[in-house]
Amino acid sequence: MAAAASVVVAVGTVTGLVNALDQGGGTDEARPTVTRSPSLQPLPAVPSASPSTSSASPSPSKSSSKPSPKAKAKATPKAPKTTAAAAPAVSARLYRHNDSQVLDWVRANRSDPRRPLIESRIADQPAAVWFADYTPSTITSRVRAVTSTAAASGRVPVVVPYAIPNRDCGGASQGGAPDLGAYDGWIDKFAAGLGSGEVIVVLEPDSLALVDCLSAGDRARRYASLARAGRVLKAANPRARVYYDAGHSGWNAAAAQAARLRQAGAASAASSDGVFTNVSNFHRTAEEAAYARQVLSALAGPSSLGAVIDTSRNGNGAPPEGEWCDPAGRKLGQAPTLRTGQSRIDAFLWVKLPGESDGCKGAPGTFTPGYAYDLVTGG
Repeated sequence: MAAAASVVVAVGTVTGLVNALDQGGGTDEARPTVTRSPSLQPLPAVPSASPSTSSASPSPSKSSSKPSPKAKAKATPKAPKTTAAAAPAVSARLYRHNDSQVLDWVRANRSDPRRPLIESRIADQPAAVWFADYTPSTITSRVRAVTSTAAASGRVPVVVPYAIPNRDCGGASQGGAPDLGAYDGWIDKFAAGLGSGEVIVVLEPDSLALVDCLSAGDRARRYASLARAGRVLKAANPRARVYYDAGHSGWNAAAAQAARLRQAGAASAASSDGVFTNVSNFHRTAEEAAYARQVLSALAGPSSLGAVIDTSRNGNGAPPEGEWCDPAGRKLGQAPTLRTGQSRIDAFLWVKLPGESDGCKGAPGTFTPGYAYDLVTGG
């Protein structure tokens, strides 16, 4: 991420970000990894494996050189403060997946004094489900497991396809399909699992904000593949809302990002419903909303296009000097909702699951209770 990364450390969080990495069982599992953006923060660490019965921690990317931790999780749990704010209201319409690392921790640590706050403020919130592995044989069934369960409960799921080739420019969240031809086929199978109910698709975080490592020809081919992906997803389910990568307010200029988005099909209602910003980052909601509107204006698409903002960790704004790896002093942001009350801002979402480490307070993509508790309390 060039100027200020959006960053998905890779990915996953169920209740917040579920990564559906295949573990051979055909279920969808989620758990994230670390990605770095050129200037601010890396993307979320690649999500953990897709939801399944295993809660094993993902292995850090081979190419990742994670910085030395600047702040270690406290060895002794702090007792919850009686003055802590009440849990934010949960959206009645967004879907909370029932398989995630934070839920695993809550179920296994009922006596931990931090558990009540982590459960009410993080585990009970709806969040995105990430699909960060390239497993064509099971991707349809794993996506369908999420969308069908959400539809049966009358909720709207948020799913994140994250398998573009040369993902994260070979950084900590590297991986994805072997080539764009294979990726196109994977997207076809992903789309086949969307069902017919409402669903929000956050299409390939960092895929457009972070393209500096690609040659001009490879960029053009990526843009074409992403434009195709949007068309395929919306054709498979007309009620799917597909959002494209706009990075965040501390990264690329709005006009420059809009130019990339336009080439990737984000200005066409046939493939896009708008843009997403701040994935796995920390910029304040007001900054992101203003930036998103600037991007949409420069994009010059239909007036129906909107934006969704990742508010999972932006309660205290971005850390100083571009620190991205589990920075201290961060805090949970606004609760996920489809009712923002703001022009052209369609939703506040938790795309990155709070508490899943970027790689400093815990292994990349693993749930770290000390970090989660600090995000709840602003510590």
